Amino acid sequence: CIMQFSVKITEYQKNLMLNICDADLLGKNITQNELTVTISKSYYGDHIIAKDEAKKLLENSSIINMVGKNTISLSLELGIGSENGVKKISGVPFLIVFKM
Repeated sequence: CIMQFSVKITEYQKNLMLNICDADLLGKNITQNELTVTISKSYYGDHIIAKDEAKKLLENSSIINMVGKNTISLSLELGIGSENGVKKISGVPFLIVFKM
């Protein structure tokens, strides 16, 4: 299976901000107890990219909001972020990274 990612890129105070998630999570609601998180197209974009492009974006972004097992394992593989920072909601991993 080909890994695909959905991305939205914005510039925030001259930094590149990347919202990225596993493409198959797009449009889903994740619920745990009273908390519901929507993996929305407006936030995570609807620009679908492959692994190589995702790697480049992860390496070149200063602020990264990530959701999904594939996205986060790719990020950790690249040495971006750490396992300790990963939060899970209903088994779906989330990670936010600020590079200084």
